[in-house]
Amino acid sequence: MTPSFVIVGLSGGVDSSVAAYLLKKAGHHVEAVFMKNWEEDDTEDFCPAAADYKDAQAVSDLLGIELHCVNFAAEYWQSVFDDFLREHQAFRTPNPDVLCNKEIKFKAFLDYAKNRGADYIATGHYARLEKVGDVTRLLKGLDADKDQSYFLHAVQHTQLRQSLFPLGHLQKSEVRAMAKSLGLVTATKKDSTGICFIGERKFKSFLQDFMQEQPGSIETLEGEVIGQHQGLMFYTVGQRQGLNIGGMKGKIEAAWYVAHKDIKRNVLQVVQGEAHPALFKASLTVQSIHWINHPPEPTLPLSAKIRYRQTDQPCQIEPLPSGHFKVNFHQKQRAVTPGQSVVFYQDDICLGGGIIES
Repeated sequence: MTPSFVIVGLSGGVDSSVAAYLLKKAGHHVEAVFMKNWEEDDTEDFCPAAADYKDAQAVSDLLGIELHCVNFAAEYWQSVFDDFLREHQAFRTPNPDVLCNKEIKFKAFLDYAKNRGADYIATGHYARLEKVGDVTRLLKGLDADKDQSYFLHAVQHTQLRQSLFPLGHLQKSEVRAMAKSLGLVTATKKDSTGICFIGERKFKSFLQDFMQEQPGSIETLEGEVIGQHQGLMFYTVGQRQGLNIGGMKGKIEAAWYVAHKDIKRNVLQVVQGEAHPALFKASLTVQSIHWINHPPEPTLPLSAKIRYRQTDQPCQIEPLPSGHFKVNFHQKQRAVTPGQSVVFYQDDICLGGGIIES
């Protein structure tokens, strides 16, 4: 690849640190951007941006690249967090990482980089790109355990065409070893999990700062009241923890799981046992699907994931008169969750995806 001007998103983690190193090693002119996406309750306990920025600066100094700190908090609030709240208020379970990639990393950040004259942006995502003529395909990362194509399915192919994923062909163990050999401060840093603006707080206590509780009954599928919930927005299909349903007289000794949210009655329906039939569905509906390139042929064998790191599940897609789509799986799927993403694949190629309606 011809040496280019590349701006890498440097998060203060090991993956983006090694991505920056590989780009410089390849002969590119590399600069870095630390994206500040959250300001509310921005403390080390909740969203340790200051510590991450310090690590990003140390990596930049060691590699000899310029680091810019850019505040995208306003864009994040408007394009990601507002949607996050709306989805929870509709009693769905959103995935803000998907929207963050679509609206912030590959839109706001890309626009910033292009305005600075960059040829490409780069991130530490474990994914690959394949360019064939005018078509840019998104491929799975070679490390099956770290592949992040699922979170990138909503990015436009024109945005992917201006992006680089230096880690897509590497294993996570190789990245860690490389960082250690370089003496990067991020070499042994724990991978970030969850959402920045929630941080170390409990998820429910965070939502309570923005949404009013709407208590209601917890019922079995037969209509027996066995507990109380604090608001349907605090629970997700398949959830086991936090139901506060102990051993009950006359009931089998098995864990309880959320099977359904009855929104009209404000009732949380639960079942016992992780393999209960009510937790499984043979199909789901999607309001709209974003295809990274062209829609696949109707007869093309497809697979899908309804959650990150799930094994690919063979399926077919059926358009509905309403304009929605129905996804039919060869095998029933456990805990199909409205608000989450269903992402489609043909072998290693990520074709696109959409938000699960029901």
